Amino acid sequence: MTDKDSSHSNKPPSDHSLDDSILIYSSEAPVSGCGGTSPPCALESGDIPEDPWKDITPDDVVEVEFKAGRKDYFLNVEHLELSIGDYLVTEADRGIDLGRLIDIGQLAYHKVRLRNKGCVANIKRVIRLGTEEDLKILRYHREQEHVAFEICKEKIENHGLPMKLVDVEYQLDRNRITFYFTADGRVDFRELVKDLAAEYRTRIELRQIGARDEAKRHGGFGSCGRELCCSNWMNTFEHISTSMARTQNLPLNPFKLSGMCGRLKCCLAYEAEVYEALLEGFPKIDTIIQTAKGKARIDKIDVFKDVVYLYYEKSDHWERMSRRDVNRLIKDPKKENPVES
Repeated sequence: MTDKDSSHSNKPPSDHSLDDSILIYSSEAPVSGCGGTSPPCALESGDIPEDPWKDITPDDVVEVEFKAGRKDYFLNVEHLELSIGDYLVTEADRGIDLGRLIDIGQLAYHKVRLRNKGCVANIKRVIRLGTEEDLKILRYHREQEHVAFEICKEKIENHGLPMKLVDVEYQLDRNRITFYFTADGRVDFRELVKDLAAEYRTRIELRQIGARDEAKRHGGFGSCGRELCCSNWMNTFEHISTSMARTQNLPLNPFKLSGMCGRLKCCLAYEAEVYEALLEGFPKIDTIIQTAKGKARIDKIDVFKDVVYLYYEKSDHWERMSRRDVNRLIKDPKKENPVES
């Protein structure tokens, strides 16, 4: 008997709630604490957040990767002999899950200390090494996720909801199924959650993610020819703006500045601070200066060659001058300044 055939024998949970802080629609009522944890975390109690990792032995910390690059940190309290690439059965919300070990010891410890925001009430643990049977279950779940995707997609159409289903993820023990979606705004998904809970008779979560998270889950290759940074090594997204492109003197072409997600490329932020520091010593673009040849406008700056390009509108020609000479000319227009040809 399939889950679909047997799912109507039990009624779905009647309490459907929305956690506004993390945009999760769940078929179960959240327990107390931040994001459904108990007891309440320091942020909710009003106390100064404490670092829950400060008394942890660094060698016991491991970083585990789950489906589509989802990562989390755990404690190896059993002191298992682990190697990078091992599959581990870990504690999860209301059950267990299976993931692949990607970092261990000092590196994982420093990463979690860097990213921790003082909102961890309970640190989860590694239970045991994954077995061949666990991997069989994982492969079976990956197949079933495709089926669940089509079922959920059909129900979305039936309810006429303005959302796009992105991915489905089963927990190892099947105590939770997570549906990832994108939407332009907030939509009432309570009836959809009820239908899915009735279909699968387990905890259902609908997580609203952004366009960049969608690209991270799907993966792919950027215009540079390399794997997308977000799906390869990035863990958090920085704020990206067109001012970063202007600072780096890049053409404001939306097709060249946008990534697979349709948003500004994350790599625009990689060198933004360097450019900002280098540009502090340069005059601003469009500044009008007086040279021996007449009035000129600063039209272009080359931070690597440390030169400025001047444009003489009256004679319609260009001139290249070093940054030092331009600054000296701005400070004292009457001085002679050597010009680079």
